Amino acid sequence: MISPELVKEALKKKKVRSEEAFGLEYLRFNDDYKDIPRGTAIFKDFIIWGYPHIGRIFLLETGLREQFEAPFWVEEKVDGYNTRIFKYGDNYYALSRGGFICPFTTDRLPDLIDLRILDENPDLVICAEVAGPENPYIEESPPYVKEDVQLFVFDFMKKNEQGFLSQEEKMELIEKYNLPHVEILGRFTASEEGIKKIKEILKRFNEEGREGVVFKEDSERNKRAKYITSYANLMDIKTNAKNMLQLPPEYYTNRILRLVLFMYEEGLKTTEHLYEELGRAFIDGLFQAIEQFEKEHKVYKTFTCKFRKKENAIALLELLSKTSKHIQVKERRLEKEGDYWRLEFDKVFLNMTGLLGHLLSGGIVYD
Repeated sequence: MISPELVKEALKKKKVRSEEAFGLEYLRFNDDYKDIPRGTAIFKDFIIWGYPHIGRIFLLETGLREQFEAPFWVEEKVDGYNTRIFKYGDNYYALSRGGFICPFTTDRLPDLIDLRILDENPDLVICAEVAGPENPYIEESPPYVKEDVQLFVFDFMKKNEQGFLSQEEKMELIEKYNLPHVEILGRFTASEEGIKKIKEILKRFNEEGREGVVFKEDSERNKRAKYITSYANLMDIKTNAKNMLQLPPEYYTNRILRLVLFMYEEGLKTTEHLYEELGRAFIDGLFQAIEQFEKEHKVYKTFTCKFRKKENAIALLELLSKTSKHIQVKERRLEKEGDYWRLEFDKVFLNMTGLLGHLLSGGIVYD
């Protein structure tokens, strides 16, 4: 549990904020504080701990042998956004990685997962990734999700408790309730044969356009690490070129380094096609930004998603506006389509819009 004294201390240092959503009032850790991870939410009756940070391995052979002391499970890392699902009273809610109750995910839960698991296990917290082309947060999507969004369970927590259920307990619950889940690729060791098999998986994932994998040690300490394909690194650069000014330089340099190290370790040859793709990833987005600004005097991306209830679509727009300091959220349309409400909105990148406005009107910049 978290002591009241620690909460008061965190409040004074502005590491905790008071939130209200769906009629619930709670405290949200908006930053890591001591041993409490960002996204931890304190409700009247229980605490839901934030999802911990997972370190990244850059080279498999040395990384796996250095980080893992026991056999480990390998699971797909799905390209989506993180959510924690729980039951409070008679209702179900979904927290974002940062600890906000997400209006979109909460609205769509009945479409995405059999919630009977929380009726029969009310202390459980489902950790999952939501992914697909019609999500309101990120542009990327797994190649096998062609429309709307899907949910993929990858862990279970319990209210008031840090840590996760064991892999065996997780797999039993997934099977019992027939839950959608990330692909579980097997249990491996950091032996020469184990690493060879993992490399084969990652080479296939790279060819299929998948993001990567997560390693989870099969031990009490449950050590974790992640590894990303070169395809995913390239797509990160491509999809965020319009938003370049809002992201720190290391966002891009780290991804270029990871891309090259992936190719180096996998024995993949550099080709003119790769050089072209990397250059296109940067340049195409900037060209599109300039063309957008000249036509519409703003740089933006358009998102679309659907809701069961209109008020939840409005709540999402309010949440995005509240949490996006350098992005302006502008509704395009909100209309009934069959049984759902279709929301379409723009995220306007204010920093890029401002810079292009300055430069294209003849302004100067001092290096």
